[in-house]
Amino acid sequence: MKVIFEPIITEKATNDSELRNRYTFVVNREANKIQIKDAVEDKYNVTVEKVRTQIYGSERKTKFTKRGVQKTKTNIKKKAIVDIQDGDSIDFYNNL
Repeated sequence: MKVIFEPIITEKATNDSELRNRYTFVVNREANKIQIKDAVEDKYNVTVEKVRTQIYGSERKTKFTKRGVQKTKTNIKKKAIVDIQDGDSIDFYNNL
């Protein structure tokens, strides 16, 4: 099972990573905190102190077409906010 899908790189997440050593990832919905901690430590070679998770709901999307209005929903996602030890850092832009 793949645990970490992608990092979340927004203005708020970037400020948290610079000021508080806190990183945010989109993770598998069935993954628990222990699995997320192990996956981050293995992938990025850092020491994880704390993991918090949040399941956020689907967004409603509206598309206007010739056939009328089509309403859809996006999938429900889970994100993990990971605190790492002082002195460690993760460079997301190194592998681009």
